[in-house]
Amino acid sequence: MTTDATAPWLIAGLGNPGPGYAANRHNVGFMVVDLLAERMGGVFKRHGKAQAQVLEGRIGPMGPGSRRVVLVKPMSYMNLSGGPVTALRDFYKVPTANIVAVHDELDIDFGALRLKLGGGDNGHNGLKSMTKAMGADYHRLRFGIGRPPGRMPVADFVLRDFSGAERKELDYFVDRGADAVEALVTEGLERAQSTYNT
Repeated sequence: MTTDATAPWLIAGLGNPGPGYAANRHNVGFMVVDLLAERMGGVFKRHGKAQAQVLEGRIGPMGPGSRRVVLVKPMSYMNLSGGPVTALRDFYKVPTANIVAVHDELDIDFGALRLKLGGGDNGHNGLKSMTKAMGADYHRLRFGIGRPPGRMPVADFVLRDFSGAERKELDYFVDRGADAVEALVTEGLERAQSTYNT
């Protein structure tokens, strides 16, 4: 599937709003788009048409190689992410193939990244909500968080902060996640996959 070079991209970092969730494993999507916002030199603002914070800007080199992007943090809680993302897709007239969901992934080792287009939700409630709202043909950046230790329930694991050992490496992996999103938008899926999929 090709993407329209003139259409904007919508980069949705998935997470839960509020300071109590900010450092949770489930909020790594917010962490990546926060870093992208920092790189763009912008600040998230509440959007009038959707329950979300947004930042409009550009990614890539100045001139014709840059791409218009809308960074999004849904403020609806993870399992209702599809509503705000769909509202913003319609507001900004973004093709579904130009949407990227940045999310935590249990079935990948901590820090590993996988870019892909389409697919199932693998039990992830944020993806489940987005797919129900708009179909599955959007891009994903899957950010590995690993599996819970022992018999810890998955819900407890994803809603806990990263461990001390993980936090020592987290900034590096979030930085790499932001690089992967930028590469996807400016270079296309195959080139970005060959560089960042681990």
